[in-house]
Amino acid sequence: SEVVFNSGNSDYITSTFDSSNNKVVIAYRDQGNSAQGTAIVGTVSGAGISFGSEVVYNTGQSPFNGSTFDSNSNKVVIVYRDDGNSSRGTAIVGTVSGTNISFGSEVVFDQLRSDGNVATFDSNSNKVVVAYQDPNNTDAAQAIVGTVSGTDITFGNKTVFQSNLTSQNAVVFDSNANKVVVS
Repeated sequence: SEVVFNSGNSDYITSTFDSSNNKVVIAYRDQGNSAQGTAIVGTVSGAGISFGSEVVYNTGQSPFNGSTFDSNSNKVVIVYRDDGNSSRGTAIVGTVSGTNISFGSEVVFDQLRSDGNVATFDSNSNKVVVAYQDPNNTDAAQAIVGTVSGTDITFGNKTVFQSNLTSQNAVVFDSNANKVVVS
């Protein structure tokens, strides 16, 4: 049966699976709460799912959410556009405990703007790869690599992988070839 995890209007929804805790983490923009970036932990049992309490990870409007699970550090990484901070591309590391999630500090990965944020975890190099559309660079598709340490994440330099107009990006890690594929 369907289970409501947020009674308000929810958009820019993303989800990932925390395999160390066997929990689902959903992140979204909560239009019923000033469009803040919000996350919630779900527990699957049989054909049902139950949820803990909602946790705000960004008090500004937070569209273009993406997420992945870093199985090296056992952390969830959420990426988003922080409209409360000049629409900068931002990431945050979450730690699941029981049915709750707590967060470290926000980290900016693009000082200008990021749209269409998506993320995957490269388990071969233990890195998070973020792909996004850069409106300040002719809407080119960019990728950037992040390293999680504790509840923090640091980033390298962004790289253009498609210089033409892009939208609705996708990214995945191929564990057979140990390569990241972005589109």
